[in-house]
Amino acid sequence: MNYNINNIPTRTTKPREQGFTMVMDKGLSTRQAEDMIETCGDCIDIVKLGWATSYVTANLDKKLDVYRNAGIPVYLGGTLFEAFIIRNQFDEYRRVLDKYNLSHAEVSDGSITMDHEKKCEYIRILKEQVTVLSEVGSKDAAEIIPPYKWIELMQKELDAGAWKVIGEAREGGNVGLFRSTGEVRSGLVQEILTQIPMEKVLWEAPQKEQQVYFIKLLGANVNLGNIAPNEVIPLETIRLGLRGDTFDFFLNGGGQ
Repeated sequence: MNYNINNIPTRTTKPREQGFTMVMDKGLSTRQAEDMIETCGDCIDIVKLGWATSYVTANLDKKLDVYRNAGIPVYLGGTLFEAFIIRNQFDEYRRVLDKYNLSHAEVSDGSITMDHEKKCEYIRILKEQVTVLSEVGSKDAAEIIPPYKWIELMQKELDAGAWKVIGEAREGGNVGLFRSTGEVRSGLVQEILTQIPMEKVLWEAPQKEQQVYFIKLLGANVNLGNIAPNEVIPLETIRLGLRGDTFDFFLNGGGQ
């Protein structure tokens, strides 16, 4: 940090198992990725190239090298995985991971209907090749999954070999964990936490109010994802109690 302030919550340091910030890159240029890393690379733990944007991104190799040289893992959005699966191209998807020397992959079924045992099989296969993140929750706002089912799905995917499970929210934060208004389904979240360890869950929380909710519930070192590049530093100040939303929360050692 640039100077000393007392009573700041202790943040985990990279490489960390919790306190993750996952950034969604929706098509940054190589120079924009370089600028983001220069400004806040120390706050970024992993980058997702949103949905299937990697398919149409120019100079993809060069951008991946920028992240790789900064020590920031990258994975391709789960929608791309689903696009391969629905076309019976799982082996081709695995070749893409190898082609771009990717260390992580996302397995999801938010846009397609997939037998859950089949999804777990994909996780078991891919974990031998890469570190797997699996996503639970539908991108269809009309599909409401009961809490017990979220827990069951998450646990089975962890048992299959997922490193972390992702709570679905989309880039807008208006499905899955959240109502269409962006309001957190707090009962769902708290029910999940009765069975699934917090360090194993990466909560997609693109909206500031959602980030504040999770930080107040679970502390500065909660895993948060789908963070926009220009929101990385604002999020870090929320984690540290240096923005109005959490200003009082961490004073005198509270909330840590």
